[in-house]
Order: sequence, then C-alpha cells, then structure tokens
Amino acid sequence: MDVKDAVLARRSVRGFLDTPVDQAVLEGVLSTACRAPSGGNLQPWRLHVLTGSPLDQLKKLISDRLKAGGTPDEPEYPIYPSPLSSPYRDHRYRTGEQLYAALGIARDDKAGRARQFARNFELFGAPVGLFCYVDRQMGAAQWSDLGMYLQTVMLLLQAEGLASCPQEAWSVYHRTVAEVTQPPTHHVLFCGMAIGYEDTAHPVNRLRTERAPLRDVAAFHGWPEGSGAEG
Repeated sequence: MDVKDAVLARRSVRGFLDTPVDQAVLEGVLSTACRAPSGGNLQPWRLHVLTGSPLDQLKKLISDRLKAGGTPDEPEYPIYPSPLSSPYRDHRYRTGEQLYAALGIARDDKAGRARQFARNFELFGAPVGLFCYVDRQMGAAQWSDLGMYLQTVMLLLQAEGLASCPQEAWSVYHRTVAEVTQPPTHHVLFCGMAIGYEDTAHPVNRLRTERAPLRDVAAFHGWPEGSGAEG
C-alpha cells in the first residue's frame, strides 16, 4: 500500500470481526515498526500482545470490575490536561458528538453512553489486544517515541488489511491489565490497542473524524506570499 493511502485510510475502528489474526503477520508488523524514529535509539516501547485465553481472562476481569462499580486505579499519567482549553477541548467534544450520533445514542442517554464506553474494555470485539508499556525512568521525549512507534504499527497494519484502535482508556485500569500481562513494576501502561479485521457493516465505522485545516496548525516561513496551495 502507498504510504499516503495508508495514512488516509487509517482511522480508529470501533467495530471488529472475530476473525483470528495470524501471529506471523503481527510479528512482522511489530518488528518492522521498530524502524520508527527514537531519540538516541532508546527504543522505549515494551509490548504485550494478547489473544485467545489470556485476552478472554482480561476481558472477564475487567467486566467483573465494571460490574462492581469500576473505580479507576490511581492514575500514572493524565490522559488529558485539566483544564483543557479551546481549540483542543472543542476537537474532543466534537468527536464525542460525532461518535454517539453515528451510533444513534442521544446526548441525554447516559446509560447508552456508558455501555459504549464499556465497549473499550471489550476491545470493540477485536481478537487481539496490544498493550504498550514504558519504563518509569523515561521522560516526555521517550513517550513521544511511543507515539511514533504506534503510528508506524497502525500504518503497517493498514497495509496488511488490518484495522486498529489505540486506547488510552486501558491505563485507567492498569492494575487489572497487569494481572494478565505481568509487567515489571518499573513499567507504566501507556495504552492498549485493538487489532483485527474491520466489521464494515457496523454503523460506528462510518465515522470519519474531522481534522483542523493546515492553516490552523502550521506557519510557513521564508516562502513568497501566495506561493502555497491555499494562495
């Protein structure tokens, strides 16, 4: 697949088929993705990939925990800044509105929204869950390396015909995840990722989230005025 095509096709899929994923394909993707940029070549990503019985065990543990009230673990990092100012807050809220609209869940349907949020912890039906950890000694620069690695993973999955959904929500229950993954105590759970084949019939997968226009996020210096594509 052309790189540009992969970038444009990749999105967070929230409805998967239960079709198994070949381990050899995943190993190839994760190995190739290690060519992602990494400052000082630290390569700080540490991965646990679950399917079958281990994944079923994790889903059962999470389901039981949610039924018991779902009190979050003490956070190991903030998923979002607080307070979150505009325009970032606006982007986040708009995406939420689009998601629930695609599913036909009304704004005041708290039970429906709660059920959809709980789908995070079913990996939206995906047969594979990837969990990305980082050593506690690492700083913001190394956490940015995780993002570059995971984006590379998702693009390579796209090229293999596989869909994905990165999920920071799993960090909320990092202790439960650790019951299955058994990471070293000096590792922090950054995120999970659902991996599998897209259920193209699922209405949620019709969602295409918006992106800000380039003029809102980039400034070009040194070119003659009016020389750009929007000139």
